[in-house]
Amino acid sequence: MSTAGKSSGIGGQAVLEGIMMKNQDVYSVGVRKPDGEIEVHLSTYEGIGSKKLKKIPIIRGVISFVDSLVLGMKCLTFSASFYDDEEAQPSKADTFVQKLFGERAEKVVMGMTVAFSIVMAVAIFMILPYFAAGLLRHVIVSDTVLAVIEGAIRLFLFIGYVLLISLMKDIQRVFQYHGAEHKCINCVEHGLELNVENVRGSSKEHKRCGTSFMLFVMVISIIFFIFIRVDSPILRVVFRVALVPVIAGVSYEFIRLAGNTDNKLVGILSRPGMWLQGLTTKEPDDSMIEVAIAAVEAVFDWRAWQGREPLEEKDSQKREKEPQEIEEVLEEGA
Repeated sequence: MSTAGKSSGIGGQAVLEGIMMKNQDVYSVGVRKPDGEIEVHLSTYEGIGSKKLKKIPIIRGVISFVDSLVLGMKCLTFSASFYDDEEAQPSKADTFVQKLFGERAEKVVMGMTVAFSIVMAVAIFMILPYFAAGLLRHVIVSDTVLAVIEGAIRLFLFIGYVLLISLMKDIQRVFQYHGAEHKCINCVEHGLELNVENVRGSSKEHKRCGTSFMLFVMVISIIFFIFIRVDSPILRVVFRVALVPVIAGVSYEFIRLAGNTDNKLVGILSRPGMWLQGLTTKEPDDSMIEVAIAAVEAVFDWRAWQGREPLEEKDSQKREKEPQEIEEVLEEGA
């Protein structure tokens, strides 16, 4: 049975000179080391929450969002370790944290980093647009219009942020690896053999991308704040913070639906997110594609998923066939 167009369920993230690929609880990080070799690290990550919670709509989206941040930070740290200056001495802060938390130091720092990232994201993309739009409250009476303006400011800030970081050389290479990640998944999901040539010809846009997810967070927040209204300015801020998990959960459900259906309406609604990926994905070179393929094959048996004969079985049959062919040649010669 053909699997072309179906969702493989695998997802990933670009890291420093590499790619992380995740299949259920198993993930791999492929990194092109400074010496040119590809290092593939394979591990498991069960994440937060129970299996029952991960099956509940909306809630599973919140869990997935937090998990992606934690695992993403972990994989970024791993990839960066290959490019750290070995002669660099640990800072006083590093030494203090190590003494204070011991073996748990890395997890504590990572948790604090993720928490700080979430707080800053909410402050910049949720609270700041509200106050910016509020400056027009004495001119614009309609709450609906103000909610739309607030959403437009939020979207402007997000696109501006992406454009700004894309000017950095290292980020440009990360965006190339991001393109390689999408191309690999598209190659597999369109029933093609996973090799450099087929990956190169595949699309660098994908419906289940984090960029599309962030865009839908912005759009869905506009809808939420148009219909959910309170008179108190303090409560408006509280609602914007409290509803972030719900908005993220709803956005996740749409991205999940988009990746598992060929419905034309869903496809049309997905287009803006695909267009926005033009900013966060760039065309990779063949060496980047090789890293992406190595990361995919470490966690996902794409041959079995596509209904192809597993590579190991082919090799086994080849090895069994070769002695037989040799014997036939010898018999003919005799």
